[in-house]
Amino acid sequence: MSDLVEFADFAKVDIRVGRVTRAEPYPEARRPAIKLWIDFGGDLGERKSSAQITAHYTPGRLIGRQVLAVVNFPPRQIGRFMSEVLVLGLPDADGEVVLLSPDHPVPDGGKLH
Repeated sequence: MSDLVEFADFAKVDIRVGRVTRAEPYPEARRPAIKLWIDFGGDLGERKSSAQITAHYTPGRLIGRQVLAVVNFPPRQIGRFMSEVLVLGLPDADGEVVLLSPDHPVPDGGKLH
């Protein structure tokens, strides 16, 4: 079992739902990746992310899709691209990332709780 954390620690992680508005291949990345622009609405607005999700997704399939992301990590430079949020996913049987998303449409910017 993993180390236990207090609920207050979990509450510090701001996980929101946003809608992919733009997606492009990122061939310059060390591992195949896609650059994402995600609209979280409200004060968060649009944020960028780089995700190693090419096994299951193409840029065209991602437009309009809702995804979950951590929005309060510090930005991270990924090559020449500044990633501002961490898109969340789970590994499939081969270790490839499958994105997390709601199974019903929800308002963009909604906070996971």
